[in-house]
Amino acid sequence: MEQYAIYIGMASGICTGISALPQLVKVIRTRKADDISYWMLSILVAGLAGWVWYGTIRGDYPLIITNGFGFLVNSMIILFAARYRTAGKKHGSNTPV
Repeated sequence: MEQYAIYIGMASGICTGISALPQLVKVIRTRKADDISYWMLSILVAGLAGWVWYGTIRGDYPLIITNGFGFLVNSMIILFAARYRTAGKKHGSNTPV
């Protein structure tokens, strides 16, 4: 079973990394991020950064790559969410018609 550890780790890391892609695509397509939790994403991004750092110390490239990708995707969600929340407030899209 030990010989499969790298494959299990890579598959798990890939699943974790791509798990946020549907949310990112939705935020970009709809230009709405009203229900996005900045706290949750900030904590997640901090944890992913820690895993990248840990992987760097250990020289574990699968750990670095998969968590680095997750860090990038989740950071993009935060950036787009902030952009669209700010844009919505400036244009008054939250006011009733």
